[in-house]
Amino acid sequence: MTTMAALGLLAGVPAGAGLVPVGDVAGLRAALQNAAPGDDIVLAAGTYTVDTNLNCLASGTAAAPIRVRAATPRSVLLRFGTGLVEGFKVSGAYWRFEGLDVEGTCATDANCEHAFHVFGNAEFLQLRDNLLRDFNAQIKSNGVSSGGVYVYPDDVVIENNLFYDTRARNTANPVTKIDVVGGRRWLLRGNTIRDYQKLGGDGVSYAAFLKGNSRDGVFERNLVRCSQQFSGGTRLGLSFGGGGTGPNSICEDGICIPEHQNGIMRNNVILSCNDVGIYLNSAANSRIQHNTLYATSGIDVRFAASTADVRNNLSSAGINLRNGGSSTNAGNLSNVSMANFAAWFQAPASADFRLVNGASLVNLGVAAPLVADDFCANRRNDGLPDVGALEYDAQGGCETTQGGGLPLRIFADGLE
Repeated sequence: MTTMAALGLLAGVPAGAGLVPVGDVAGLRAALQNAAPGDDIVLAAGTYTVDTNLNCLASGTAAAPIRVRAATPRSVLLRFGTGLVEGFKVSGAYWRFEGLDVEGTCATDANCEHAFHVFGNAEFLQLRDNLLRDFNAQIKSNGVSSGGVYVYPDDVVIENNLFYDTRARNTANPVTKIDVVGGRRWLLRGNTIRDYQKLGGDGVSYAAFLKGNSRDGVFERNLVRCSQQFSGGTRLGLSFGGGGTGPNSICEDGICIPEHQNGIMRNNVILSCNDVGIYLNSAANSRIQHNTLYATSGIDVRFAASTADVRNNLSSAGINLRNGGSSTNAGNLSNVSMANFAAWFQAPASADFRLVNGASLVNLGVAAPLVADDFCANRRNDGLPDVGALEYDAQGGCETTQGGGLPLRIFADGLE
C-alpha cells in the first residue's frame, strides 16, 4: 500500500472541503461510516482488497456533497471478493465517486453481483471517470419501501466511465452492466460499455437499461461494443424496458407498464451486438435520434405501450415494430449494407467512424430539436444535420473508440 505521504500531491481539492485522507481498507470503511456533508475522501494510490460491503448511509447536500476519489485519477484499485455480493451500497444522497478502478474477484460469479448498489434515497449520485469490471451488474439501482411507499434514486449521473467484463459471467443471475429499476432523470453520458455475457439461464445480457416505470432517462454519447474481446450468448445494447419488470409492487407507482416514459437516446454508437442495438420494451414516448448502429439487429419498438420518434439514425439493420409497438420515422438510413459502411467510414468494425465518403449522410438529416451536438460534443450548427451520431463539419472529429470521444484512459501502475 502506498504510504500516506503520497497524499501530499493532491489536486482539485475544493476550498474548505473536509479532507479525509485514506490509505487502507480500515481507513476507507471508517471514512464512509463517519461521512458528513462536504467530506472529500481521498484514497492514496494502490490496491485495496475488500471482503465486505462498504455502506454509504450518510447524505451530503447540493452545496456540500460527499466525494470519494483517487488522489491521482485511475491509480486506485478496489478489489472486491471473498464471498462478497455487493461492493459500495449507497443509500444516502449526494455522493460522488471519481477516478477509481473497481474489480470483482469472487471465486463464484453469483457472489460478485454489483460494484455499486444504489437504492432508496440515493438521489443526486454521480459516478465519473471510473473503471468497473467483472460484476454481474456493475451498477444496480432499485427502490425500497419507506413507510409503505417505495422510494427510488432520482437525478443520477453516470458519466465517462468504462464498464466491461474480462470473460463471460458463469451465472443465471441478470447480467446487465447498468441495471436500473425505477427512478427519474437518470443521465448516462459518455460511457464505454463492452464485452458482457451471461452463461446461465436464458443467456441474455444487456449493456444498460432503465425500466420499472422509470422516467425521463437520457442515454447520450455512449459507446457500446457488445462483443470486442470475446463473443457468445445473446447480447443487446441500450434499452428502455430491458426484459421487463415484475411484480408490480417494485415498479414506480406500483405499475410496470409502461416500463419507461419520456426517454431519450441520442448520439450513441452501438456495434457488434448479435441482437438489437436499441430495444424499447413498453417504453412510452421514446425519442431515438442520431444514433449509429453497426452490426446489430437494429432497433426494436415492442409492445403496445411503446411509442417512439425515431429520426436521423444510421443503422445496418432495420427499425422493427413488434407486438403492437409504434413509431414515427424520419431522416433515418436503415438496412445499410456492410459494404456501404466500409465505403463511408475508416474502419467501422473497430469503432473507427472517421469519414471517408459522406455523400449519403452529410447534411441529409431532418430537424431534430432535441439534439444540439454530436457524439464528440461537437455542435450541430452548420446547417442541416448529418445522419448518425457524428457531425462531420470543420469542428468535427474525435476518438470514436471511446465513449464521448474522450482520449484513451490510461491506468497508473499497471492496474489495468
